Amino acid sequence: MEKRKLPVGIQTFSQIREEGYYYVDKTAHARRIADGAGKHYFLSRPRRFGKSLFVDTLKELYEGSEPLFRGLAVHDAWDWSKRHPVVRLSFAGGNFKRPAELHASVMRQLAASERRAGLPASDVPTPAGRFADLLEALHDRTGERVVVLVDEYDKPILDALEGPAPAGEGGETPAAANAQATANRDDLRGLYGTIKDCDAHVELTFITGVSRFSKVSLFSGLNNLTDLTLNPRYSAICGYTDADLDTVFAPELPGLERDEIRAWYNGYAWRGSENVYNPYAILHLFASREFEAHWFETATPRFLIDTLLRHGFAAPDLENVHADAALLSTFDVDAMPVEALLFQTGYLTIMDEERRDGRTLYRLAYPNREVRRGLNDSLLDALAPSWRSAGDAGALRRLLSVQDWTGVEALFRRLLAGIPHDWHRRNDIARYEGYWSSVFYAWFRASLDHLAVEDATSRSRLDMALRLEEDVYLFEFKVAERSEQGAALAQLKARRYADKYRAPGRTVHVIGVEVSAETRDITAFDVEPA
Repeated sequence: MEKRKLPVGIQTFSQIREEGYYYVDKTAHARRIADGAGKHYFLSRPRRFGKSLFVDTLKELYEGSEPLFRGLAVHDAWDWSKRHPVVRLSFAGGNFKRPAELHASVMRQLAASERRAGLPASDVPTPAGRFADLLEALHDRTGERVVVLVDEYDKPILDALEGPAPAGEGGETPAAANAQATANRDDLRGLYGTIKDCDAHVELTFITGVSRFSKVSLFSGLNNLTDLTLNPRYSAICGYTDADLDTVFAPELPGLERDEIRAWYNGYAWRGSENVYNPYAILHLFASREFEAHWFETATPRFLIDTLLRHGFAAPDLENVHADAALLSTFDVDAMPVEALLFQTGYLTIMDEERRDGRTLYRLAYPNREVRRGLNDSLLDALAPSWRSAGDAGALRRLLSVQDWTGVEALFRRLLAGIPHDWHRRNDIARYEGYWSSVFYAWFRASLDHLAVEDATSRSRLDMALRLEEDVYLFEFKVAERSEQGAALAQLKARRYADKYRAPGRTVHVIGVEVSAETRDITAFDVEPA
């Protein structure tokens, strides 16, 4: 198989097919949607995961661009004699943080659709009214019902929630940002409600975005919207499978360790039989030949980090999150569960599920090394901005391997010195053990791949367990002002955390660390063999 061009950043189906790029065939999913019992469909996937390319594939399919589909799964099963008019709305571009921007964007896109169809420009002043007129006119002119495609449907809301700048730096206040997000949501609700009102003129609706806003808040009109997000049959509708890498991208694999590719970029799961790779990260890996955080670095999740800190989520908690199906789909301007936010944005994925008392419960965790490192880096940037000057993972590993506890304590002190002097005075979270365990845990996680993630023991929860070769290191963190001196080590011993780690040839160390929330310094660093 010969090498082809890598479709880095290309979301146009015709360009990929006509200009010799690699293409992973997703058209079987398109046919399944077309043949399905539903009419209005919704799909949520993280950013840069191939949603826009799939939307463009649907556009070309329904417009009857037969030559583009030769050799693909859908070709011989499609009726190419029938062509549907397509209206595509995309909110991927633009910035929707200010009033009137959403209105202007919708009106521009509707006007462009009118021009392409040779229709006179509508003088209806509202987006919903103009949209309704367009759907009716296209149906009347062509005799075929209209296919409606909406890409990044939620971006106007998410843009507004992030706000143009942090409060106090010349930007909007959080309250103003929330108000703008609500206004954008209400405008979109009216626009999407038009689809139901014009149902007789619509052949198919396909809506994509990152988040899953509740149907009540945004799609109250489309109460028959079919959500494909967690449907196992569509788990690989976006992203690449192992088979895709081994066949379509086989020419790119020599020189790259297959297991390393899997550890870095695989692991995303939406209840299907196999996990998928992040396509953006894979394409950039093949282009650069370097294992880096290609996807994560395309956007700093400031809004996500702020939400985690505001809700007091400790970094270790992100390794083992539990949620039911209702919680994962509970998302609105005024109700954003952290679990749903992390899952929908791609920072956590489904590891397993179980049915209990009539409900489906999911266990979520990081999908892969890229996300784990990237998110912990970002957490550290917020918790201890100068953490990179504390020392690298190699130094920590060397010190632990020879049990140089004085050196380890000094390394910990340098990490804490990276916290601004006024940070703990402005943040009550620094007075809780969860903050300090997050600082150390995120630092370890951002640097080391062999940090064991432990669930609760029979005697409650351990803060952190680190495995390096045959040694195990158990950590407990305490705030000095909230406990007696020596309390951290005493808890490790009293609750016998080491018992579950004992094994022939293995050495277990217990380390109690006590930190002053006032001085940001270590007041006790106690180590014993268990």
